[in-house]
Formats: sequence, structure tokens, C-alpha cells
Amino acid sequence: MTPLEHLSRNGHLDKFFIDGQWVEPSGTAKGVVINPATEEVVSQFPFGNSGDVDAAVSAARRAFPSWSRTKPEYRAGLLDRLQVLLEARGELLAQCLSLEMGAAIGYARSAQVPLAIAHVKVARDVLTAFTFVKQRGQTAVTYEPIGVCALITPWNWPLYQITAKVSPALAAGCTIVLKPSELSPLDALLFAEAIEEAGFPTGVFNLVQGYGPGVGAGLASHPDVDMISITGSTRAGIAVAQAAAPTVKRVAQELGGKSPNVILPDADLDRGVSLGIAAAFRNLGQSCSAPTRMIVPRVLLSEIEAIAKRVAAEIVVGDPLCEASTHGAIANRAQFDRIQTMIGVGISEGAKLLTGGAGRPGGLDVGLYVKPTIFSDVHTHMRIAQEEVFGPVLCIIPYDTVDEAVTIANDTVYGLGAHVQGKDLDVIRDVASQIRSGQVHLNYPAWDPHAPFGGFKQSGNGREYGVEGMLEYLEVKSILGYF
Repeated sequence: MTPLEHLSRNGHLDKFFIDGQWVEPSGTAKGVVINPATEEVVSQFPFGNSGDVDAAVSAARRAFPSWSRTKPEYRAGLLDRLQVLLEARGELLAQCLSLEMGAAIGYARSAQVPLAIAHVKVARDVLTAFTFVKQRGQTAVTYEPIGVCALITPWNWPLYQITAKVSPALAAGCTIVLKPSELSPLDALLFAEAIEEAGFPTGVFNLVQGYGPGVGAGLASHPDVDMISITGSTRAGIAVAQAAAPTVKRVAQELGGKSPNVILPDADLDRGVSLGIAAAFRNLGQSCSAPTRMIVPRVLLSEIEAIAKRVAAEIVVGDPLCEASTHGAIANRAQFDRIQTMIGVGISEGAKLLTGGAGRPGGLDVGLYVKPTIFSDVHTHMRIAQEEVFGPVLCIIPYDTVDEAVTIANDTVYGLGAHVQGKDLDVIRDVASQIRSGQVHLNYPAWDPHAPFGGFKQSGNGREYGVEGMLEYLEVKSILGYF
């Protein structure tokens, strides 16, 4: 059974989940789901309005007093059940992500779904180990849930970002209104079904679909929302912060990036370049932390270019449902057009086009497919080195000294992720300490779902994942004379 058949059979495709019920939307506005592999409309779904936002927030507000006082063990048990239910729906979720945002089915199965489920487990583990009351002399320092949280999630890692926000918020004892991206709305419905089956109390989790300027802005400005967390563009983050300011609610933002990958002179070039291209092009470059600026020693540039061309030639772009495809389609038309524009900008700026370029790959005349593109001899002042492309476009930027490499790495308005490759641990640690970003990876370590993730500068504020991810949803209270 396909995801659309499943949702249609259950009657959930055209409904919101509010106050423990699948309910009809207040208005008549609708959005469409477009399969990026075919560019065809495959489904419609409702857009919410202010009435739906009010209903969802009111439900969350009513549920908060009792839910916030539940025992951590109870919340942990529900998260355990949610994890099991999501695992049982793994293939359905993978098929859904492939349909609505073009992820290659193998990648959806191996990354998009299991990494999303890992956030549920991490939140459960953090919750069971967390001390909510700490003694400091005669004072009790307590951690209490902040309240009703509005969570706005993106289209590029839709399920992953839902679980990264919902799981720690639930663990903390908060109640939730989720607004997923209108460009990838279906996986959120499948997630809501799992929440319902897991047995979370009425009103604890609510789902309203909609457009950012409508539902998103309504949640950001709503007086009964205590916190808003958004993952999206820097532009969207600014709009949410401005809308939230009059009610002085907490705002957590995980926004854009232009992450550097510093290849030091002593690095294993074959490994460093090969895995660097894989990291930059994961999810077709549609990742805010993708290391799309490879900063390399000038004296090794020709050798690095040869490796890069060889690795890029091994990428198979094609039908997301074909097992042979390593990369599928770009998630939506606007992003496809943005990538094509920026490839043209790179060419016009005089960067060396190493591989790829404008247009679709050969043999793919229909669908939002792009050529994995690598520019070399890029200068840090070029637009392609400064602006987030959000596609499989890599800039190779040469340097002459390590100090210059660090300067280039920091030479953007962003500071989300970074990578450093080299053999001398003291040197790579020193370079990492100088890079202004919220997360740095040394020699491509394994993903750590407990490692806090978030940005410096215009990449946002606040942290997700691990203990820090749950702390975002907690208030600190001091009770003097408690002990």
C-alpha cells in the first residue's frame, strides 16, 4: 500500500490532528503535493487558517497543566512506544519521503527514516538520565517545561526535523503544535498517526498544515504560545523572530549555512576529497550544514580536482524509486530553479567548471533532476562561495597558508557546521577551535545524535539534539530555602 493509499483509507489526508481528534479544517484553501520525479500533482491537502491555529493552541494550552506534571518515567514510556511504531512504519515513511521530496529510496531507508527515529530514542535516554531538581546550597534549581511550543519544520529533512523538535519537547513536558512544511506535508500525517496510536494524552500533540505567512506567522505571534522553534531559511527565521517579539516568547532558530571543509596539507587526499564530496552532496546538497566549500592547499589543487572529477562521475542521479539511483530529484521547483540560477552565476563569475553544469543530466527530460556540479579555483568573494545554494554544487577554494584557510572558513555570514581533515590531531583541533560554527567534524567521524547542533552568526540560535536539545524546552526556576 502506498502512503497516499494508506492516508486516504484512514481518512487523514484532508484533516488536521487537534485535541486528540482528526478534524476538518476551518477553511477551504488547499495546497498540492507534487512528485518532483514526475512534476505531477499527486495529492491535495488543506491549508489551515487562524481558526485552526486557535483551536490547536487552545488544545495544547488545556493539556499543558496535567502533561507538564507527569512523571518522567511515564513520558519515557510513551516515547518508547512512539519509537517502536515509527520503526514498524519505516518502509511506509521511506516511500512517503521519496514521493513528496524526491529522496532516493535507498537514502530514505538508510538515512532519512532511521536518523529521524534516532531522535526519539535520544530524547527518551536524555529524559531518563536528567535531574529536574538540583541542589545548590539551600537552593533548589529546578527545570520546568516552558509551556506550549509551536514547531515549524522544513521540507528537506521533514521527518528528521519533526522528531528532532517534537521528541525533546515531549520529553521536557511541553505540549505542541506542529506546522510542517507545505512542500512535504505527508510524512507529518504518518507521524501524527503514530503519536495517536502510542497513546499520548489528548491535546499534547497537535498538527496544523499550512503556509508560512499564514499558519506559521499565526503561531509565532500567538499570545498563548510560549516558545517557537523553526528550522528553515534565514529569511523565514527573521520573519518568525519579528512576529514573536511582541509577546516576548522564546525563539529557537536553526537556519542557513555555507559550511567549510578544510583539507589540511597532510590530509589523506583520496579519503578527504571523496568523503567530502559525499557529505556535500548528501540529500542532493539540500542540507543546511552540507560542507559545500572545500578549502584546499593550492599546491595540491590539480590532484584534488582529479579526485573530485572521478568521485562525481560515480554519482547516479535518477528515478528516486530505482534502487540503482544514489541521488533522486530536487525537492521542489523553486529550489530546482535556484540551483540552475546559481550554477549560471558561478560560470559568469569565472569559476572553473570542473564537472556538471546547467540543465538536467542526460536521459532525464522530465523531473527536477540536476547535475552534480563542482567548481574549482573559486574565490571567497564570489556569490557561489557566499550564498547558500542548497543543491549539489561544491566550491573548491584554494589557500596558501593554514591561517588563510581559517580566514576563508570564517568568511561568510553563516556558522552552522564545519569539517577539518588532517593527520596531526593537534593541528586539526587547533583549526577546529578557530572556526566560528556550532559543530565541527574532524576526519569524518560517525554521526552522534547526542552532539548538540545549532549555529553561530546568521545560522541561528539555540541547540538541538542531546541534553542541550531538551534544555531548549525547559525554564530554570530557583527555590530558595528548599533544602
